[in-house]
Amino acid sequence: MKTRVLLFALLFTGIVSYAQQDAQFTQYMYNTINVNPAYAGSRGALSIFALHRTQWVGLDGAPVTNAVSVNTPFNESRLGLGVSIINDKIGPTHENTISADLSYTIPTSETVKLSFGIKATANLFDLDVTRLNPVDDDPSLHDFNNKFSPNIGAGVYLHSHKGYVGLSVPNFIETNRYDDNEVAIFKEKINYYLIAGYVFELSSFAKFKPALLTKMVEGAPLQVDISGNFMINDKFVVGVAYRWSAALSANVGFQVSDALYIGYGYDLETTNLDNYNSGSHEIFLRYELFNKNKKMTTPRFF
Repeated sequence: MKTRVLLFALLFTGIVSYAQQDAQFTQYMYNTINVNPAYAGSRGALSIFALHRTQWVGLDGAPVTNAVSVNTPFNESRLGLGVSIINDKIGPTHENTISADLSYTIPTSETVKLSFGIKATANLFDLDVTRLNPVDDDPSLHDFNNKFSPNIGAGVYLHSHKGYVGLSVPNFIETNRYDDNEVAIFKEKINYYLIAGYVFELSSFAKFKPALLTKMVEGAPLQVDISGNFMINDKFVVGVAYRWSAALSANVGFQVSDALYIGYGYDLETTNLDNYNSGSHEIFLRYELFNKNKKMTTPRFF
């Protein structure tokens, strides 16, 4: 029993300490639908997004995340629809999260819209017991083969073509991943998100966008991500970001065509964890299909 508790405590303490129960993304501003369902359809196009993230390269069992999402406005209505899949591997654990999003948008002025969204999620949690090397085989550990748990979430998203602010709770239901005599060793808690950003026109060919993501979860330090990105000639994006007391990041992106955007980000840890890894890598692409009557004239910066 003590061996079992110790194994799980060591495995999950580091993860929970950095508030990383939800998958972590450096370039979250392009992947907003995963944290806020009200984002669905807000770009006015069928938007297809794919991302791969390798975190803490060189550290055995470090997180590896793959994410795919599709969202679109529904015909000419105020509704938006979205579907996303996240595959997250951390040590001996393996999670697949499938979510469906529905949003409803209300114009508040000629340029600003307010969207409300709901999210329904199915989570499959798997534990590879063979990687734990327990001293005594515990039959209860085998109960975590694609363990299913449902969840619901909601969000609001105020946005225009120049800025946005959003509040969301992707998961309202707290789920015990593992219990030992009714004591939760690993419990997925409620995560609260605040996001914001604004695009400043510096000149006819340069734009600057500061952005903020704040995540709050019980029992973990407040996580604050601050970033600043420049867009040159509506084609090339370069920027830096800082995750408070955690990491410094650099990112670049290129608008290959009206439809295709490709981005890359690199994280360098600012904690003692930097001594045990060579950073984190994140690459994504976004492909969009616009209604021919609503073709994008200039690229959206978020």
